[in-house]
Amino acid sequence: MGRLEAKIAVVTGAASGIGAACVRRFADEGARVFGIDTSEARAAGAFGWGRLDVRDEDAIARTLAEVARAHGRIDVLVNAAGVAGGGPVHLLDAAAWDRVLDVNLKGTFLACKHALAHMLAQQPIDAERGSIVNLASIEGLEGTAGGSAYNASKGGVVLLTKNLAIDYGRRGIRANAICPGFVETPMLEGVLGGEAMRAVRDEIRREHKLRRFGRPEEIAAVACFLASSDASFVSGQAIAVDGGFTAGRDPGVTALMGL
Repeated sequence: MGRLEAKIAVVTGAASGIGAACVRRFADEGARVFGIDTSEARAAGAFGWGRLDVRDEDAIARTLAEVARAHGRIDVLVNAAGVAGGGPVHLLDAAAWDRVLDVNLKGTFLACKHALAHMLAQQPIDAERGSIVNLASIEGLEGTAGGSAYNASKGGVVLLTKNLAIDYGRRGIRANAICPGFVETPMLEGVLGGEAMRAVRDEIRREHKLRRFGRPEEIAAVACFLASSDASFVSGQAIAVDGGFTAGRDPGVTALMGL
């Protein structure tokens, strides 16, 4: 029996990267997973699919209502939809800022808003009405050169998640954020994949104390834990899954000592 046996889960940003990995892992753990993405390419393991933009409130509300009506409840929401973007603020176009904040932060808010309406109305199972897992970033915990819009959006996701935990905990709904380090996804490749970024990519990889980038399935494993009853006393947390990136700086002193 899987950790998420018979749970109804909704995953946004489900077509690729961390979202697709969450769909696969959740399905493997027994959940029935409904995927949401702007792409028509359905992730492996999804029993249902909604092609929509998380910025479209009417579409989000309609889709989540259909899932709840068809299956009786929504037990888990994973917000993995996101886009990259940023730059020095004095050079950043306002439309580019709006796009990043609207997808990463407003999209998370909208999905939470309409999933919560159904979670509040449903009967609890083992004292729990639902679990929300929001994908933030280590860039929502600390600054990154040129991060501006992306950092602001992910910092917003972290604090939104904490507020959800405060406001809905008494009703049996948990909310947590995962703050991944740099993970091998199409988004990372789009930002750091060019030859001109090779040195930057190598330096960022070195800042992860495990000296590698993460894999989507490693983030999905933590999302699965947070969605499951194994995490029944975990709420309001922003959990860095980052190969030691945020542990602190490493100037190489211990390497001189043989480590």
